[in-house]
Amino acid sequence: MEKLPPFESITFAGRAPGVRLIVTGAVHGNETCGTVGIRRVVEEIRSGAIALERGEVTFVPVCNPLAYSKGERMGDRNLNRNLSPTATPKAFEDHVANWLCPLLARHEALLDLHSIRGKTEAFALVGPADNNGVIEPFKHSAAERALARRLGVKRFVQGWLDTYSRGVARRRADANANPLAADAIYGVGTTEYMRSQGGYAITLECGQHEDPHAPEVAYRAIRNTLAFLGHTGEAAPQPVERYEALRLHEVVDREHADDQFARAWASFDALTPGDLIATRQGGTEVRAPRQGRILFPDTGAKPGHEWFYLAETIAAI
Repeated sequence: MEKLPPFESITFAGRAPGVRLIVTGAVHGNETCGTVGIRRVVEEIRSGAIALERGEVTFVPVCNPLAYSKGERMGDRNLNRNLSPTATPKAFEDHVANWLCPLLARHEALLDLHSIRGKTEAFALVGPADNNGVIEPFKHSAAERALARRLGVKRFVQGWLDTYSRGVARRRADANANPLAADAIYGVGTTEYMRSQGGYAITLECGQHEDPHAPEVAYRAIRNTLAFLGHTGEAAPQPVERYEALRLHEVVDREHADDQFARAWASFDALTPGDLIATRQGGTEVRAPRQGRILFPDTGAKPGHEWFYLAETIAAI
């Protein structure tokens, strides 16, 4: 741990007041498109190619330097689960959280750049509608969704924490469940923490890890965000008019290492009621309960961890 580089953030401020934005990359160490996009924008600001006129923007090219140095998703654990400061840090990601969480809390908006294992077009995850509920109270859904529609993607997914909380409730009844995954806070990552501190946040999945176009998706999203929020003098991008919006409604865990998918699923593959998704080690079939799509199918999921998600289309325009 002593040989790792220090945590790094880069902040620029315009002369006029404006939104305090933070842009993060490499929350997972093998998701490097955000790092590439961020560093490109940072150099353009430094060279004067981008003029920052108002507000403040902080860039974190690599949130998890241990995972990044390994080229793997995690260092000691998943940074984007159970994200909160702790007085007793144990895993490396606990130290990251103690640095990153106060940094997030000092800002108003977050653009968190990721990629996924399976081949898919880029999409954004947004938070809930405004509410005063217990799970994720929120009051900035209009601002969050307005920004999401300017990122250059045409798919938007909501319902993460609400769906995850139902998975937590199920795991608590299972004595063999991963204890972290059975903790209600385990579903909290960067965007959920940002919302808990009064801000708003978007996760942008820029495509597949190895997609050579993913860094360009990340770069363009940053430029669009800076223009839309008024940091630069560039014209604000127009909102995407044709898009698909989905809501997660169920998370399915892998129970045994021999649980197997029925086919090589990719995120957003369509499902019709009764479609065979997977078969459990004991022969039990897992079938689609309704019309919708599969998201985040993970062939490398460990027993007791989320294996895939089910989503329903709530708007197709």
